Amino acid sequence: MEKNFKRTLVTCALPYANGPVHIGHLAGVYVPADIYVRYLRLRGEEVLYVCGSDEHGVPITIKARQQGCTPQDIVDRYHDIIDKSFKGFGINFDVYGRTSSDVHSKNASEFFRKLYDKGKFVTRESEQYYDPEAKTFLADRYIVGTCPKCGAEGAYGDQCEKCGCTLSPEELINPKSKLSGAEPIKKKTTHWYLPLEQYEQWLREWILEGHKEWRPNVYGQVKSWLDGGLQPRAVTRDLDWGVPVPVEGAEGKVLYVWFDAPIGYISNTIQLLPDSWEKWWKSEDTKLVHFIGKDNIVFHCIVFPSMLKAYGDGFILPENVPANEFLNLEGDKISTSKGWAVWAHEYLQDFPGKEDVLRYVLTANAPETKDNDFSWKDFQTRNNSELVAIFGNFVNRAVVLTHKYFGGKTPAAGELQDIDRETLAQVPVIREAIEKNIEAYKFREALREAMNLARLGNKYISDTEPWKVAKTDMARTATILNVSLQICADLAIAFEPFTPFATERLRRMLDIAPAWDELGKEDIIPEGHELKPAELLFAKIEDAEIDRQLARLDAIRAEREAAAKAEAAKQVAPQKEECTFEDFEKMDIRTATVLEAERVPKTDKLLKLTIDTGIDKRVIVSGIAEYYSPEDMLGKQICILANLKPRTIRGIESHGMILMAKQGDGKMRFITPQEALVNGAQIG
Repeated sequence: MEKNFKRTLVTCALPYANGPVHIGHLAGVYVPADIYVRYLRLRGEEVLYVCGSDEHGVPITIKARQQGCTPQDIVDRYHDIIDKSFKGFGINFDVYGRTSSDVHSKNASEFFRKLYDKGKFVTRESEQYYDPEAKTFLADRYIVGTCPKCGAEGAYGDQCEKCGCTLSPEELINPKSKLSGAEPIKKKTTHWYLPLEQYEQWLREWILEGHKEWRPNVYGQVKSWLDGGLQPRAVTRDLDWGVPVPVEGAEGKVLYVWFDAPIGYISNTIQLLPDSWEKWWKSEDTKLVHFIGKDNIVFHCIVFPSMLKAYGDGFILPENVPANEFLNLEGDKISTSKGWAVWAHEYLQDFPGKEDVLRYVLTANAPETKDNDFSWKDFQTRNNSELVAIFGNFVNRAVVLTHKYFGGKTPAAGELQDIDRETLAQVPVIREAIEKNIEAYKFREALREAMNLARLGNKYISDTEPWKVAKTDMARTATILNVSLQICADLAIAFEPFTPFATERLRRMLDIAPAWDELGKEDIIPEGHELKPAELLFAKIEDAEIDRQLARLDAIRAEREAAAKAEAAKQVAPQKEECTFEDFEKMDIRTATVLEAERVPKTDKLLKLTIDTGIDKRVIVSGIAEYYSPEDMLGKQICILANLKPRTIRGIESHGMILMAKQGDGKMRFITPQEALVNGAQIG
């Protein structure tokens, strides 16, 4: 049964302040949350919109060490970049706080201390990897070595990115610290853990039985965790950057970032509303909604609720956690470490005045139930074919024609014809569909319905052709433009959650400020109401703008591929099984000179070589055509295995094998004596 709430508290996952935000973050969390908040406010509902920077954790200390600055320098820099990026896209939180603030440090400390005093934690001593040079404990991600499964260098302590297998640091061959290159050692340490298994049954009842309406990806992931059995989770770690653990004997320990960060929602609310924050966090009249990405599901659906349950004191739990999947870029996974991303702050510089276009495209292609892909060509097409050609074109024609024929004043509706009534009758239906989808967190579908409203208007004005009717019937022209302007007003309402900058221009043109409840009314703009001059809502995006973005990505891809090849070239194949000296003596390796060379017909890799071995002249077929042309081989002195049993290849009997050296990247070169020798000289 749907509850009735007096207010809604919306939180967005705290972006990690060790880099800028990119389109994956915007699509996954911040644009959908902003759509939801704008919709609620259009409806006149009381909303609090909370976010902030997550500023603690190992990655920040590592970046600071790499750049020769303090962790505070890092978080200050990126907090400012992220904050400005959000504002640039019209994402205006009521509070955008910081977990490095004094308010948060005090609040997080008190939160931990209360759980500690209530006996809600357990302590465990364990051995963890430690960097003796950097003098710090290492997370699995900061231990690298050779993958035991595929032999790839640079595998992490939790996963090999080349073969995708899950690992532990103990499995790595020749593990090294990513910080100093030193070999990590095991060192004993004691930490506090939250025993999540104690909350397992409660979580099952609350979520699996009480929130079956949650998105399948969220519900399914939670069920999987619960079915697998919850384990105690550490809430502290050894580090010198973070909120100090407020108990004796915890020197050099801070709150683990996953425990620290969600408390930031509460801290930021306290920062904004020190005297009234509890009505947002402890009132059953408040609806709490967390907007997150799928990598945060376990923290917001299992860990944070368990923390609040353990704390008690009336804290409310989320009514919904609409987590999105991941957004890829041009078919590849977005990677901040490899630079494969479209950064929010750079987009604002490259496409000034087109903030709405990215909001629109990210929503139209939102990864709500599965991973999705962003491409620059699709971005351009959606702008030019939908925003410009449909939405913008309709509004421009309606406003310009009203100025042309009626001096910019809204004409009387007059007598409606069937086409007018049928068109207007569709608006309330579309409104209901938008509402239903937004309230179900289906923003992609809601946007599709909003664009259907623009399509409706564009089709109506194209079918009625007021520019032609005006030649013979101004009364009918007045009716057509009145209906068209009412739809323009509807669009100014329906699109406000999705494209706030364009709708602000549209409202300015129409000189109105309607609320959501007016959507679908036939007299939003009264007769005689004076319009402002027309201005374009959207501008066409030219090929050159897109080509620049694609060229940038091509350069990143080429650089990445070159780096991968260079790294692969360094990799050495494992040593083969031992052989005896007698085994080696059986091989007759000799020098030889290539007399003739030609490609083997209908093959890409094979060359037919006629060689002088000093013993005889013979033919060898070798798969080196992708590295050497026939002309390259003529006159070359090479080394061959002369006594290899003959083998027929493509109808040619091959007597021997050329000795080649092959790198990890596949590059091959033949072995040749440092100085010319007689043919048939033995090697061994």
